[in-house]
Amino acid sequence: MDLLEIIGLIAAFLTTVSFLPQVIKVISTKDTRSISLRMYIMFILGVTLWLYYGWQKGSISMILGNGITLILAGVILIYKLKERSNTRD
Repeated sequence: MDLLEIIGLIAAFLTTVSFLPQVIKVISTKDTRSISLRMYIMFILGVTLWLYYGWQKGSISMILGNGITLILAGVILIYKLKERSNTRD
């Protein structure tokens, strides 16, 4: 593994771990009122494209970072969509 990929893994770790406090807060409080639905939809689309790009480049740091970030952001989006549908009932 070269130095550039190691730097990528460190960057992927830091940006992915930064989502954990938000995911934990959303799961524990089930409150997503202050979270923008449009932002998370666009973010998930962007992360999905980065994941595809990393897959095509064969970059393990891009695949791991964006794959895990996609899961974490997806959890928040699911909670946001659930809360949104509950307020419409």
